[in-house]
Amino acid sequence: MTIADYDGAPLLERYSDVRARTESLAAPLTAEDQTVQSMPDASPTKWHRGHVTWFFETFVLAENEHEFAPHDERFMFLFNSYYEFVGPRHARAERGRITRPGTREIGAYRGNVDDRMRDLLTRLDSGTLHKIAPVIELGFHHEKQHQELLLMDIKHLLSTNPLRPVYSGTPSRVAASDVLGWVDVEGGLVEIGHAGDGFHFDNEEPRHRVWLEPFRLADRLVTNGEWLEFMADNGYRRHELWLAEGRAHVLAEGWQSPLYWIELDGVWFEHSLNGTWPINPGLPVSHVSFFEAEAFATWAGKRLPTESEWEHAVVCDGQPVAGNLADVETFHPRAAGASDGKLRQVYGDCWEWTASAYHPYPGFHPPAGAIGEYNGKFMSNQMVLRGGCAFTPPDQMRATYRNFFPHAARWALSGVRLADGGAPPGASS
Repeated sequence: MTIADYDGAPLLERYSDVRARTESLAAPLTAEDQTVQSMPDASPTKWHRGHVTWFFETFVLAENEHEFAPHDERFMFLFNSYYEFVGPRHARAERGRITRPGTREIGAYRGNVDDRMRDLLTRLDSGTLHKIAPVIELGFHHEKQHQELLLMDIKHLLSTNPLRPVYSGTPSRVAASDVLGWVDVEGGLVEIGHAGDGFHFDNEEPRHRVWLEPFRLADRLVTNGEWLEFMADNGYRRHELWLAEGRAHVLAEGWQSPLYWIELDGVWFEHSLNGTWPINPGLPVSHVSFFEAEAFATWAGKRLPTESEWEHAVVCDGQPVAGNLADVETFHPRAAGASDGKLRQVYGDCWEWTASAYHPYPGFHPPAGAIGEYNGKFMSNQMVLRGGCAFTPPDQMRATYRNFFPHAARWALSGVRLADGGAPPGASS
């Protein structure tokens, strides 16, 4: 960001763009689609729409609006996600019971806050704007994160409907798995983490040094066809491939394939936002947990990369931030392009599991107050993923972006890139 980007007109334009994108993603959905919660980890679409609005009302308007009064006092409770500094909140697992306010009322809430935000950005002096702009910028990226979650959550919801309704997008052409290549990466003492003035989340700091042994990264993601081979070799039933907790999930939850795969008369199909289709062997496998990714890597005689290896390899490879991200609107992974000796599918398609636990970088300190709850409080019992997916807005992505999910999470659009050599077994830097 430059100083000019924090002037009223550019901020207002970006605010309008972000808010309009959320509404366009919700537009194909009925009011009923937007209300239902399909599992405790997912949230209804209308809750996402309300929560991102609550963020601007709570952290921008409440601090800067003269004689501030909330649009609806009850919304301050309903749409608070986890900010204990702000006050009490409705239980996450019960968001699907909120039949009222309805989608029209959520739309009115969004319109009210949008009008007040536009008025604020129009009338504030440049000094005040520069002071509050970082919080507004965080609000933009917060809403973009929820745009991605909205797609993830509605995909899970629609998958539970026996009619398997289509949300949007077109199916990919049938593609066969191509030859898996490898990219060698020199090790040494390298720097990891965000540097510079561009936007980044606090968990990407501080930049620090990490020692890496020489290693190799697969040049593309693991494909559906390769996953079918794993399944045919009894991959889900061979206990020696699995971590103990992962094996417990396999047995307790009946895992025998990735999340959205369905077997009908001996043929495997995959549910997507653009319909349910026979498995396309050349597309990246998706919606697998860390435990599944780890088991596949063990079966293949390889391992998962650490997040430091992933970031260093991508930087060394000179990869631009481009790929099958949300702006392409496939809303599903695509086959890798032709091999050129460099890494493929770095950004977009699927979030890539790493072998790294989600812990703070050395010297990390969360910001004071409620904003400090954004990332730091979740640095336990999570694993790091890198690279974005077909649901991720492109301007969210950068080599240092750290996503994180619990080990058993499968509803995220997550896939697998293999690594070899380098880090000794058990390393997770």
